[in-house]
Amino acid sequence: MKEYELTVLFHPDLEMNLDPALDKVKKLIENQKGTIKQEEADGKKRIAYPVKGQEFAVFHYFVVELPAEAPAKISSVLNITDEVLRHLLVRVDERKAKLAARRAEKAANEDTKSNEEKGA
Repeated sequence: MKEYELTVLFHPDLEMNLDPALDKVKKLIENQKGTIKQEEADGKKRIAYPVKGQEFAVFHYFVVELPAEAPAKISSVLNITDEVLRHLLVRVDERKAKLAARRAEKAANEDTKSNEEKGA
């Protein structure tokens, strides 16, 4: 299974009651034998250009693990889902993810050292 990032732009009218639309996306991922590793809600934002007549969208971000055939099926279903204005499903570059993790660890170690020096 490979790791993917899925960004979904929901219709802005769903901002107050987003749960049914989110449940639909989560169920879609689970039906394709995928797992959700991380989920982040970015809220309602203005988008760069109107999509389906809307100038705002509710952004939601997922990190998922999917089998090889699942991305095509998920994209085809999201394309015809009324609640979804747009979506983007991309594969995570493992090398970049490892590099980012190393940089974050290095920064955390430097912060710890500087705090110890200040306390000494």
